[in-house]
Amino acid sequence: MIKKIEKLDNYLSFINSFYGDLRFSDPHLNEMKEANEDISGWIIKPNHFCFVVENSNEILALFVFIIYENEKYIEMLAGISRDENAVEEMMNYLCENYMGFHADFVFNPNWLLLKQSLKRRGAHFDVEQQRMIYTHKKFDIDISQTVEFSERYKDQYLEIHDKDLYWIGEKVIETPQRFNIFLAIVDDKVVGYIDVTNCFKENEPYSFYVSPDYRRRGIGRSLLWKALQVNEPNEMMLFVDIDNVAAISLYESLGFIKKENANTQTANLEIK
Repeated sequence: MIKKIEKLDNYLSFINSFYGDLRFSDPHLNEMKEANEDISGWIIKPNHFCFVVENSNEILALFVFIIYENEKYIEMLAGISRDENAVEEMMNYLCENYMGFHADFVFNPNWLLLKQSLKRRGAHFDVEQQRMIYTHKKFDIDISQTVEFSERYKDQYLEIHDKDLYWIGEKVIETPQRFNIFLAIVDDKVVGYIDVTNCFKENEPYSFYVSPDYRRRGIGRSLLWKALQVNEPNEMMLFVDIDNVAAISLYESLGFIKKENANTQTANLEIK
């Protein structure tokens, strides 16, 4: 049986039983526990929904989603279960109640129960990503060509912004309470940008781009350094494709280190 809940008080022991489990733990729940954040406050935010799958008095699964009905978009923020049937029940519930929605699932890549269920439904899987955390080391980096977003550069920013994301450029601009935008300017031309969250204890870059003709000039390095300085004293983390050697090297050169057993994978599903 699936039910929607608004309080986690009766489920904290179940959630905690997954902490540190390399096969079944959820990266986001792990992060919140390590940061001593109140998980209960998470699910009462607008458009946040928590579902549990139970059998008699036994808890079998717990899932947290952001659901935007008008935009037909779902994002799984967290999911935990060791029961294959419970995972299938949750997936069937989504298919029955949210047909026509696009859904993004971010999960522990070792959680094979969810991965297999998504595969059966034709989901597309992105490359596994390594989590890296910032160590607050200090460097002398030139950021003279990096500026905060302004209307002057709006059109140029939107022109080069990634169009295949939920948070496209227009939405990022309209949400300054969630994102900072930094631009790299060369001869009054926008040649790169970074969108980075600003509302969490631990923020992260959401979209990061440098035009091909301007790569290998230190522009990406200066953009990220600018974002890191503005973010102080908050924490910063990021995810990078595990096979992107150049990006990992860049991040390590700015004081990021790899976080063990914290990788994620994203799957995209068109619910039919």
